[in-house]
Amino acid sequence: GARVTLVSGPVNLETPRGVDRVNVETARQMADAVKHALPADVAIMVAAVADWRTKDVAEGKIKKRGSAPPVLMLTENPDILASVAAGGKKPRLLVGFAAETDDVLRYASEKRVRKGADWIIANDVSRDVMGGEMNQVHIVTQSGVESLPLMPKGDVALAIMERIADAVVKAEA
Repeated sequence: GARVTLVSGPVNLETPRGVDRVNVETARQMADAVKHALPADVAIMVAAVADWRTKDVAEGKIKKRGSAPPVLMLTENPDILASVAAGGKKPRLLVGFAAETDDVLRYASEKRVRKGADWIIANDVSRDVMGGEMNQVHIVTQSGVESLPLMPKGDVALAIMERIADAVVKAEA
């Protein structure tokens, strides 16, 4: 029964029935699309947006110039999670994700506070998580950490959504 807007980068996944989808290609486009999708009761920010982008984009092919490669100047991409948290339309529940390789809970806890998120869903990506079928996540909130058991990724998604639904119901009560 929820109205859902999916802001998505280029993927080969079908859009779930009943979901409004906004396709984007760059971090700046994603930041704009997310901003325009607000206000929302809940925002679940799962995109792994690159921290950096090239400052300038070439209009055409960059030719070889002998032995030296071209110099690429970098600039920061927008921090979409932090922007949503700091904006005037912050959702009642703002959920971010953290893919970590060490000190998972410490880095996730620090990220939650630094970004202004209500929850961070943290997972250890030092194992075969990205290509594997199983995952274990930790739901980091202001009140503590709930560590879910290792389970199929579909079950992880369902468990997270159940907790989000419970949090929304409690907030409305």
